[in-house]
Amino acid sequence: MHLYIHLMRLDKPIGIFLLLWPTLWGLFIATDGHPSIQHLITFILGTVFMRSAGCVANDFMDRRFDSSVTRTKLRPLANQTIPVKNAFFLLVTLLLGAFICVLFLNENAFYFSLVALFLALTYPLTKRFFVMPQAYLGLSFGMGIPMAFVANNISLSLTAWLLFLANVFWAIAYDTLYAVTDKNDDLKIGIRSSAIWFGNYLKEAIMFCYTCMMGCLIWVGQLENFGWPFYGFLMVSLIFIGLLYRQILTLNPKACFDAFLSNNYLGAFVFLGIFFHYLHVN
Repeated sequence: MHLYIHLMRLDKPIGIFLLLWPTLWGLFIATDGHPSIQHLITFILGTVFMRSAGCVANDFMDRRFDSSVTRTKLRPLANQTIPVKNAFFLLVTLLLGAFICVLFLNENAFYFSLVALFLALTYPLTKRFFVMPQAYLGLSFGMGIPMAFVANNISLSLTAWLLFLANVFWAIAYDTLYAVTDKNDDLKIGIRSSAIWFGNYLKEAIMFCYTCMMGCLIWVGQLENFGWPFYGFLMVSLIFIGLLYRQILTLNPKACFDAFLSNNYLGAFVFLGIFFHYLHVN
């Protein structure tokens, strides 16, 4: 059982949080801070199913690459401790669970879920030819935002797309930090990543993405007439990003990986700003 938990990364829930926070941003804004219990449960469970399925699909497609990378060579499919057919069955089961969750949403949300499914299953392939697969990951991890809007019969306004864009920039930033850990191995086996593509401007590119993320969120705050709780937590977020910059100055792989993990707090700060805004006005 531990091997299958490891395959789904349930023992490392950071990916669930990084997928869940943007979804909750969208869900709370789409409902003016009053999401239904049904939608909360549906989106949270759907996030767990889809992230787990994405991990299995990633390891399924990358099992030969993973065996050549120091950090991933002990993954269950890379070291063949789990049969490929078992992993495939698990993937189908997880996708079935996600499909059942979508049945509790409306028709438009179902169509968006198909796009989300396509992005999640094709993401591992982009590392073979696209210089910045982290941007593609951002598209995949942001699909919960438009789904949250259409599930509540809210049109996809500029606010929704700015949230989506903020998430794309955020994903490029944090997943580039993650990619620093594997940079040397990726260069040897021919895997693409933004950590390689940004070259000598790696730190600057990461900070540029964080700046664009915060700019999009400030724009959202202006459009939605958010009050001081939202901007207060954005200020905390900016200070936090400054601390991240100090942490990654030397681009030490362990420091960058720790910075990647701490992005969970950044997503939480933004959510708390949205949550307490609606709590304040209501």
